[in-house]
Amino acid sequence: MDLVIRDAYVLDGTGAPGRRADVAVSGGRIAAVHPERAPGPRPSGRRVLDAEGLALSPGFIDMHAHSDLALLRDPDHSAKAAQGVTLEVLGQDGLSYAPADDRTLAEVRRAIAGWNGGGPEDEGVDFDWRTVGEYLDRLDRGFDGRGIAVNAAYLIPQGTVRMYAMGWEDRPPTGAELDRMRELVARGMADGAVGMSSGLTYTPGMYADDAELTELCRVVARYGGYYCPHHRSYGAGALAAYEEMVRLTRNAGCALHLAHATMNFGVNEGRAPELLALLDEALDAGADISLDSYPYTPGSTTLVAMLPSWASEGGPDAVLARLGDGATSDRMRHAMEVVGSDGCHGVPIEWDTIEISGVTAPALAGYVGRTVAEAARLRGEAPWATARRLLVEDRLGTTILQHVGHEENVRRIMRHRVHTGGSDGILQGDKPHPRAYGTFPHYLGRYVRELGILSLEECVAHLTSRPARRLRLADRGYVREGYRADLVLFDPATVAAGSTFEAPRTLPTGIPHVLIDGRFVIEDGRRTQVLAGRSVRGAGRVSPQGTD
Repeated sequence: MDLVIRDAYVLDGTGAPGRRADVAVSGGRIAAVHPERAPGPRPSGRRVLDAEGLALSPGFIDMHAHSDLALLRDPDHSAKAAQGVTLEVLGQDGLSYAPADDRTLAEVRRAIAGWNGGGPEDEGVDFDWRTVGEYLDRLDRGFDGRGIAVNAAYLIPQGTVRMYAMGWEDRPPTGAELDRMRELVARGMADGAVGMSSGLTYTPGMYADDAELTELCRVVARYGGYYCPHHRSYGAGALAAYEEMVRLTRNAGCALHLAHATMNFGVNEGRAPELLALLDEALDAGADISLDSYPYTPGSTTLVAMLPSWASEGGPDAVLARLGDGATSDRMRHAMEVVGSDGCHGVPIEWDTIEISGVTAPALAGYVGRTVAEAARLRGEAPWATARRLLVEDRLGTTILQHVGHEENVRRIMRHRVHTGGSDGILQGDKPHPRAYGTFPHYLGRYVRELGILSLEECVAHLTSRPARRLRLADRGYVREGYRADLVLFDPATVAAGSTFEAPRTLPTGIPHVLIDGRFVIEDGRRTQVLAGRSVRGAGRVSPQGTD
């Protein structure tokens, strides 16, 4: 054996009570699980790790990650590796970098620079792919052909597909354009995507109606994938938006995974039971549904996402032109502050809930950490004037925290039978959301040990086997013989998120060891130089550089 982990408290991912056991690893896989007092000799190996006092679980799966470029830019990637994350699902919210032609890639790089960097002046990544398969191959190569920090799966971004096929126009597609979108989704699924995402409060994906989305979901379903929508409202129309996604995917015969499922804004305080009743009714009727959430109340996105959808038609240059026109800018303000824009989930914006978390222009760094309302007071101007200034001078790259969540809703949703964990972690900005560095230890430390909202065994199942089943991974998500040795060793008594809103890039405590493919990526609490991550491909396909 390559390694024997001795006397660990094994949480196998099933939700069953933990048990003390030795776990042996050989050739990147779990070779034996030998419970305490089991008959026969204990396994031996070239290396023995004493895990007395530590829990051992499958590696955590981040079902909603924004590491699309971070994995290619940062070989360390401790933001996720140190949390025990061994697999991230990329391509979220309907906007990412494949499939694309040169025009589409240039436009999407500008559109989501606030999420991932990668803007026109960012030379940190060589965008040498165009198809989904080429992007996954690029992940496999990683740094000097050695791979990436953690494993990654990919969702085809529906907004990017729409942009590729028909630009930024707010209209139904022609027959030829719809055929082109179907073709792009089919090719991406055949290349190894695990499903398709949408950002239905982000342009241009939000311009798609149910008929268009249904046709694309039918393609996804044929390949055994799932649909992962950031649906049309988490605010005034939240329940109707959830119901729309359930109905749409059932009509398409496609599995549904609800991204960062929550109920936000004052209109939804205490209404999580209504959402869960809706889901339970669909599940009991045979629907295939899962969801993810992060254990925090604020959300995080870009400031430009708050604009009404009509303001973004035509792409970034068109947005900046409209912001520069006084009358059009005032229409935007009225839609956001009085009516409640679709970009702000149908709720009139409250500028004191919008905290500036990152800017791309160094001259604007003084805004970071302030709410738009606070910054406006300091400048002696109306909040919209400050927001407009930021959007124009930062070329739409400003990221925000949106303090509109409710703790009661967060707790209720995380206990649901189809819940999984997803960080929605944006790694850009001077003051990012702490969920990017803390989601998984925060579940274990705050919501298991301190509050008892979930048992330890149940929480581990939420973070491991449940997402593995959604991704249809036959050899991940459990501590079982023959399964991949993607493993986390943590101390249940001390594990905690180090990241806070004041110091969001602080690494967690109580996670001394993380293994991917049987290799230590975190050892004795420190990041090693191992790059064991590869692409994890859907439709039964895995990376040709993997060990399968």
